[in-house]
Amino acid sequence: MSVQRPVTLTDIRDAHKRIAGRVTRTPLRLSPYLSELAGHPVKLKLETMQDTGAFKLRGATNALLNLSDESKSRGVIAVSTGNHGRGVAFAAKALGIKCAVYLSELVPEVKVDAIRKLGAEVVIAGRSQDDAESAAFKRIEKDGLTYVHPFDDPHVIAGQGTVGLEIVEDMPGVANVLVPLSGGGLFAGIAVAVKTLKPDARLIGVTMDRGAAMIESLEAGKPVPVEEVESLADSLGGGIGLDNAYTFDITKRLIDETLLISEDDIASAMRTLFREDRIVAEGGAAVGVGALMSGKPDLQPGPTAIVISGCNVDMDRFLEIVG
Repeated sequence: MSVQRPVTLTDIRDAHKRIAGRVTRTPLRLSPYLSELAGHPVKLKLETMQDTGAFKLRGATNALLNLSDESKSRGVIAVSTGNHGRGVAFAAKALGIKCAVYLSELVPEVKVDAIRKLGAEVVIAGRSQDDAESAAFKRIEKDGLTYVHPFDDPHVIAGQGTVGLEIVEDMPGVANVLVPLSGGGLFAGIAVAVKTLKPDARLIGVTMDRGAAMIESLEAGKPVPVEEVESLADSLGGGIGLDNAYTFDITKRLIDETLLISEDDIASAMRTLFREDRIVAEGGAAVGVGALMSGKPDLQPGPTAIVISGCNVDMDRFLEIVG
């Protein structure tokens, strides 16, 4: 399906104003270690510092604030690998909206518990995000809840795009931006903001080398299904939807490079962020650092920004990895 109305910089600026005071403007912090490694300044966009521990709060908040009063009264429903569900649950609680979140069995328990603690109804359905989505759609037909898409929605994309807007405002000379790539909501939003303001900046999407839905779809020239498997980068799991209306086209148009990294590279990145920069990052959030450390990105001369998208990791598992 082609894009009917592309997300614009104006949409992103409007979202930034709308969510101000409800979402943290996160710091863009210099990493001395990674800067020395790259030979130029490397700064980390720390979405780990959101109240929900991940960037997803931006898009979820913007989407819920755009709902009609009737939709708010019916309640909302989300399907998630964890962080989107937490973002929707947090925003729904703040706005007094009833919320249900559908998750697959692959979602780590730490993320499931965090959503429950926000007062949302949690439903575990199937072994993949597609299974959870199928169950959620049946619930929507039954109860009339409003679906808040995890990525393929203009308001969600615009909300995530505020990350890119802040990067350019805080690093006007940015030459490269490395972004975790999954369903494409984060990448598409950031790409629209950055490419509109800095057309020459290089946008690099990074994901794990197993179940890379967006990259496989880009290679096929259309959205394709992929098998969802366990990974340290669990937040990047799931498909992009065969009827994808927005993120595939935006990503295809604006992405400059795609990179796949191994589980070992992801673990190494998590260790490096913790030991060198004192940052706790989940696997999916660390993929940009893993790519930089592996020497894979074709970087332009000039400052680089890496989006560290979340910190919602089981700490026992994290300590095993970084120990």
